[in-house]
Amino acid sequence: MDNDETAQPRGCTNLKLRQLSRRVTRHYEGYVVPTGLKITQYSLLSHVVKLGPLRAGDLAAVMQLDASTLTRNLLPLLQQGWVQVHADAADARSRLVEATDAGRALRQKAQRSWKQAQQALNARLGTARVAALHALLDECLHELADEALEPTDV
Repeated sequence: MDNDETAQPRGCTNLKLRQLSRRVTRHYEGYVVPTGLKITQYSLLSHVVKLGPLRAGDLAAVMQLDASTLTRNLLPLLQQGWVQVHADAADARSRLVEATDAGRALRQKAQRSWKQAQQALNARLGTARVAALHALLDECLHELADEALEPTDV
């Protein structure tokens, strides 16, 4: 529910979110890229390290990605030898994604850089503002879960 019925959004929500996303991505990449990973690769590798081995479909669901995006994002990690895909011993039809020793070591190194990026962002925006942003984003994600927004006239 809208707490303030008089408050009206100004501008395009999608544009504002994309602008913020690009700025935040550039901020994090400034810290993480020197480790050899893009921020999207760091996120994917972190999920594989924390949750793996797991089926690609389960990884896509957790990360809220479609299968083709996950496949495209996994490819550089596979090529670098940071993750591997192998048959599931319990179900030969399934393929499991798992971090290699090199991938786990790289993730640990990159995590230190990610933490520095997070601390720098918290310092710049203020911890309370970042916490409020997280809460608002979580609330919006919950409200929009499994719901296709109806197209309307622009």
